[in-house]
Amino acid sequence: MTWETVIGLETHVELATRTKIFCACTTEFGGAPNTHCCPVCTGMPGALPVMNEKVLEFAVKAGLALHCEITRYSKFDRKNYFYPDLPKAYQVSQLYLPIARNGAVPIKTGKTIRIHELHMEEDAGKLVHDPWIDQTRADYNRCGVPLIEIVTEPDFRSGEEVIAYLEKLRSTLQYLGVSDCKMQEGSLRCDVNLSVRPAGSQELGTRTEMKNLNSFKAIVRAIAYEARRQIECMEEGKRIIQETRRWDENKDATFAMRSKENAQDYRYFPEPDIPPMEVTEDYLERLKAELPELAEEKMARYQREWSLPAYDTEMITGQKALADFFEETVALGAPPKQAANWIMGEVLRQLSAGGMEAKDMAFTPRTLARLIALVQTGRLNRNTAVKVFDAVFASDGDADAYVKEHGLEQVSDSGLVAAAVEKVFSANPKSIEDYRAGKEKAFGFLVGQVMRELRGQASPQVVNQIIRERLEQVK
Repeated sequence: MTWETVIGLETHVELATRTKIFCACTTEFGGAPNTHCCPVCTGMPGALPVMNEKVLEFAVKAGLALHCEITRYSKFDRKNYFYPDLPKAYQVSQLYLPIARNGAVPIKTGKTIRIHELHMEEDAGKLVHDPWIDQTRADYNRCGVPLIEIVTEPDFRSGEEVIAYLEKLRSTLQYLGVSDCKMQEGSLRCDVNLSVRPAGSQELGTRTEMKNLNSFKAIVRAIAYEARRQIECMEEGKRIIQETRRWDENKDATFAMRSKENAQDYRYFPEPDIPPMEVTEDYLERLKAELPELAEEKMARYQREWSLPAYDTEMITGQKALADFFEETVALGAPPKQAANWIMGEVLRQLSAGGMEAKDMAFTPRTLARLIALVQTGRLNRNTAVKVFDAVFASDGDADAYVKEHGLEQVSDSGLVAAAVEKVFSANPKSIEDYRAGKEKAFGFLVGQVMRELRGQASPQVVNQIIRERLEQVK
């Protein structure tokens, strides 16, 4: 029998506000345990929450960018349950009137993923287990950090589609500036609901929910494992149990955490301490006007205005900071294609080697534009410019000063190049004979030897020209 995998996602996104959703505590990542909290976010009796207006703004902007219908009259609800990382024993969330519904996200596979809803809520704390003393401790710093939860319809059929959607979602939210979406810091967390069914069936199977997925790689592996596990169960005549499962990165498998055979009654009721929110037409129009140019729009503009290939535009717009870097480099006079080549080659190489994102680098568009200009004007050849780039990248050093200090300016004096050519010809008569015998590789060898003689600082065009002229004379 052929089986089909059916997947839906619940993605929690920490918003990039400076303070928490209902109090003035910082949302800064890290800090000593239980130092970023107050009576409000820990739910002390008598503490009164006050809505952070920036949270509403970010949630509405995210809803608009994901093509959702914005709820004009929205409110919060209490989701009641006891858990050690939620000290007040309830979470302020949205059940009945979420801020946005019925969205759509087109992904690069050609499919459009439907958004069921987007709602605002507060984050819970974090439990830290110390195996040495077999003790689990609660850190409440994260309590009250603002979240949006984005719930899709079960529209995915593979891990590849899930990753395409998450990449598109992350890019959109980063371009909006509403979240940094750092999975390693928990700013973007994804729960995967997965079931299997016979191919062609329209009925949904019994689903499991997978948690503890902290990277795209882990998500793909977890989906593959869980789909395989469920298919094996079905083929053996066993029943799938509706449950929450934990992904274990080291064992490359999912393990049962708790059963969800009977839906837990969270006893939702309207949050009595926070007034409902009304999204007016004027407010909505203002936020629409503030929406930035997103990745797809930038890609289309780069191809239209600068004739860049689609591959280049996709690479450059992959990170908002990288797209901003590219545009500023072009604004400083660098030809767009040259700027794109340097960014896709050297800049991304350095970022990858350092495990960095574009927004974290010290290197500036002004320095890259200057390096490109040095190559264009003939003061540096491309290989030497790469060496200068590597030397100044980490600290954004002065390219001109480095070139001068190390004597790297390109040799374009035809007399000096001709002298080097004569020296190389005298030392390599066999290569000259090989070239005369039709072996074109000998020409490349001679060029390399001349460049080596001139410490890589010669103009390749001048070297090629003089060698060919000299070979003609030898003939």
